[in-house]
Parts: sequence; structure tokens; C-alpha cells
Amino acid sequence: MDLFRGRGNAATSASVRAEPPLTASATSSVQSATQWSNGFVTAGPSRAGVAVNEQAALSIPATLQALRVLTGVFAMTPLHAYQRTDKGRKPADNLPGARLFRDDPNSHQTPFGFMELAMADLMLAGDFFAYISRGAGFQPRALTRLKPGTTVIAQHFDRQDGVTLFYDATLPDGTRERFPSRDILHVPGFTRDGINGLNPVRYARDALGSTIATSQHTADFWARGGKPSTVLQSEQRISREDKAEIRSDWQRLYGGLSGESVAVLDQDLKAEFLTHNMQENQMIETRQFQVVDLARIWGVPPHLIFDLSRSTFSNIEQQSLEFVIYHLGPHYTRFAQAITKAFAPEGHYFEHLTDALTRGDIKSRMQAYWLQRQMGMANANELRRLDNLPEIEGGAGSDYWRPSNMEVAGQPTANRPGTMPGADGDNDPEDDDVEE
Repeated sequence: MDLFRGRGNAATSASVRAEPPLTASATSSVQSATQWSNGFVTAGPSRAGVAVNEQAALSIPATLQALRVLTGVFAMTPLHAYQRTDKGRKPADNLPGARLFRDDPNSHQTPFGFMELAMADLMLAGDFFAYISRGAGFQPRALTRLKPGTTVIAQHFDRQDGVTLFYDATLPDGTRERFPSRDILHVPGFTRDGINGLNPVRYARDALGSTIATSQHTADFWARGGKPSTVLQSEQRISREDKAEIRSDWQRLYGGLSGESVAVLDQDLKAEFLTHNMQENQMIETRQFQVVDLARIWGVPPHLIFDLSRSTFSNIEQQSLEFVIYHLGPHYTRFAQAITKAFAPEGHYFEHLTDALTRGDIKSRMQAYWLQRQMGMANANELRRLDNLPEIEGGAGSDYWRPSNMEVAGQPTANRPGTMPGADGDNDPEDDDVEE
């Protein structure tokens, strides 16, 4: 067994392959500013002049809702293992790897909590990493999430086998080591090199920064009690010291939320208030556009983050279906294939079951059930299990129906099994042989 490749047969190659040594990452040339930073990943300042990082991105309500929807719906979708057979596929949820994602990924997380966190790392950091703990027989027994920024990928190229990946990672106990790919579950997001996922917060920092700056400007405006900026004018010359004192007194007496007292001015001072026309500044339109822009960044339909300006009752259901197919579908595939590569034996694979997300309203669902029942595609018990209903005892639940007005293609009616005697339609077969 080639442990570095996950599967293989040593007898298939006569040459001996020399694996690169698994040495500590101190001897590696792979370095990163966030490699050993306890998971803090910064995206740097934006053009709007505000710092953009994970915490700042999550402070935007539209971002928080988008990630809640993405991670929550992704985590609630069950992940099943299957085995390929000559007759199709059959469930294989008894695999050790399947148990981790169905029942117990580790000692402190539920499957939902683990997959929700995995999806959050993918969306906010671009990659998800987990350390695979193995027990007897090299079987996986626990998954431990590695904080973003604490794992760096190193490559080794071999002309015979191509690129082999190693992971320089810091474990939760503080140890720092280089691990082969068999010990790390890695799910990259959208990538440009096939190895490292792109960090959405870093690449979209200008769009996120403008939203944060707009929100801060709005908050500052209302922190002043919704009062516009003030200019104090005088025809007399005022010294620098007097200007500072006048400004301090005005801010103390009339600035902020409590500045409601009547201003009494001397030294021929006049107060002029700079107006803020929110309509001309298109403040509401700007914030509305930013919500749609955030929906583009995180890949969610706008109506799921409560922007219903272009939604109708007739297309909401179709948009929800498109959300599962076009928005969550790629994430389902990348996770399922990464888990298959790490845990599935030959001839097995993992797949998310999205039936509960794509079912329509009750009327449409019942019509689909009725068509399947009439066509003999499903029996009553199979359809009842889809709605978590108990089975019906006896043939009423297990029998398959067949339309009585259909024939088997290419088979004559007289020779069809179960045809009544008498090809001419007479109920008495002996009459066919009677000579007049």
C-alpha cells in the first residue's frame, strides 16, 4: 500500500520510489506571515481606508446572514457513502470514514457543527484543513479542525508520480510538524493553482471595505444625534488659542446626543449648519447596491439575505432551487470528492443527499409521488419513507403497480406472461379448435 498516494499496489511498479523525508518544517523554505499566528488571517487595508479582516467582514449584517445560510444549509445536508455495483449503487454507511460525518466526528462536535465550521473556513479563508486521527488498522477515528493560517502546503515533484503534497501544520497542542497528505483532510475552495484556495476576504477587501466605511459613516452621523456639521463664522479676527477654546466649548455644549440646549454666541459669531441631503447623496441606494454586491461575493441569491426588491412570489421557489444547484452544488461536490479521496476504499464514494432541499410544495410533491407509484418506479413504503412515515404491513406497502393498459415493447400480446387463454379474445380456448 502506497501510504502517500492513499491507494495503490506496490507490485505494479518494478522501480523503488524514494519518498521525501518527513522532517520538521523548520528546514522547509515554505514560509508565511500567518503560518504560526494562531489562526488570525488579515486581508490588509482597503481603498476606503478601513481595515478588512474576518472580524470586520462578519460585522456586516448581509455577510453574517449570507454565511449563516450557506454554512447552515450545507451542514444540514446529510453525507452518505455508497458502493458501486453492477446493478447501480448500494449504501455503504458502515465505512469508518462515513461514521465520522454521520455520527461522531470527534469528542466535542456534532456532524452538523463540524460541517458548519468546515464550510465557514472555506468561505472566509479559502481552505479547510483537519487532522485525521487514526486507530487500529489505520482506520480514522477523529477529525480535528486546524485553524486557518496555521497550515502551509509544501510540494514535492517526482517525474514518475507527479506532485506529492505535504502539510506544515501546528496542531492544537502547539506541536509543529510536517505531515503527509494521508494525515490531513484538505478541502480547497476556488483556486488558481489547484492547491491553495483563494481567500474571499482578501480578494474582495475593497468591496467589503466600502461597505464597512459606509456603515461607519452612518453610525457616526447618528452618534452625533443626526446633527449636520457646524461652521462658526465671525467677521472679527480670532486668535488660534481662542479658536481652539471656542471649538472645545461648542463640542462640549452642543455636540453629541445631548446637545439640545440653546446656543448663545458672542464676539459676533454666527452658526451655519452644513446640510446632508441623503436623497441626493443616494445613501439608501448605495447601501442597497452593497447588499447585492455582498450577495455576489458569498454566492447567495439576494432574497436569502432579505433583499426582496426584485423577487416575486412566482420566482422565489425557482431561485431557491437555483441556490441548491448553482450556489451550493459546487461546494457539495468539492467536499464529497475530497472526503472520497481521503476515506473511501476502491469502488466507494461519498455524496450529499439533497432531496429534502429540492422537493417542491406539498401539491407538487404529491403529484410526483403519484406518478412514480403509477409507473411502478416506487412502492408505497418507499414513498412513505421520504416523508418519515411508518411502513404499511403486507403487500399493500411493498407491491409495485403496473398500468394495465401497457404492453412489453416487442412482445406479442398472446405470448405475454399472464395473458388470458384465447388469442382471439374468447374466454374458452377449446372453441378455437372446433371445426364447423
